[in-house]
Amino acid sequence: MDEKLRRILDIASQRDASDVHIVPLRYPTLRIDGELMPLEEEGILTSKDTEKMILSLLNDVQKDYLSRFKDLDFSFNVGDYIRIRANVYFQNTGLAAAFRLIPSEIKSVEELNLPPVLKEFVKKRQGFILITGPAGMGKSTTLAALIEEINNTRPAHIITIEEPIEYIFTPKQSLISQREIPTNAPNWHRALRSALREDPDVIMIGELRDPESIQIALTAAETGHLVLGTLHTNSASQTIDRILDVLPEAQKNQARFQLASTLIGIVSQRLVPRLKGGRLPACEVLIANPAVRNLIRENKIYQIDLVIETSLEQGMITLERSLATLVNLGEIDIDTALHFAINIDRLKSLLK
Repeated sequence: MDEKLRRILDIASQRDASDVHIVPLRYPTLRIDGELMPLEEEGILTSKDTEKMILSLLNDVQKDYLSRFKDLDFSFNVGDYIRIRANVYFQNTGLAAAFRLIPSEIKSVEELNLPPVLKEFVKKRQGFILITGPAGMGKSTTLAALIEEINNTRPAHIITIEEPIEYIFTPKQSLISQREIPTNAPNWHRALRSALREDPDVIMIGELRDPESIQIALTAAETGHLVLGTLHTNSASQTIDRILDVLPEAQKNQARFQLASTLIGIVSQRLVPRLKGGRLPACEVLIANPAVRNLIRENKIYQIDLVIETSLEQGMITLERSLATLVNLGEIDIDTALHFAINIDRLKSLLK
């Protein structure tokens, strides 16, 4: 690895950065608690600097892939203490990269301040659990916490399918097979179809990307497996809409009934800056009770938000109620809550 890049990554780790950006004609830049912070002491990077840094990480196969497709996802370790998820890409001033620092320790649901109901979700032996939210909001970390909860509590064969592998799991009670695209399988569809023949109890899908992946995941959940995955959506109801909208018209009706019968729950999360530093999750939680299942079958997704709002006693919570709770506990300020809320009027009514 290039010496300067190693130094930048070490600094990022020491300062608890979540991401590092290496872009020509800019300072190396860290993201800390959601904010971008340039490392001015490292100087502005030239195109030659970034190319030298980035190519030092790649083998010949990866260089060929980058040359043909102009971007590349992969992961790597820095010594024994930093794991990195990398995306390398070409842009107008040369080769650039975004590095996500992955904690070596997999934190528990409690340590991450996630809703306790998530532990109930993964007690199920069959069904579909979705972790959603915008990019950079901790979906992978939440997913890892749920897999680790299973790993700690019961014998199960867990297969993860990722591009690239992020958290490395140490088998405890469970047997864990981690597959990386394209290193261990040529594509998502092949890996997912193959997983169904590998005697899994639990299948973790790093990201549901396209209609075929979604259809295979629904079928896996329907045929006796616990399936966990992520989607880039802003709310539980939008997640259901997205799953159904991307499928071909001829498959929508079947998928609606599959989703209604297999869904366990959806968590849509945001990482919000806390007053004393760091970030906390604010979560919308949808639990697939009979009312929710009926609304999915009847294609009345627009009514699901109301079910969440009126089912607090069952463990459901709106994003706005989660934000209001954090304000009332003194963890975040009102301006932060307003910034992350989807329904500002609802939030304001909860803060009165």
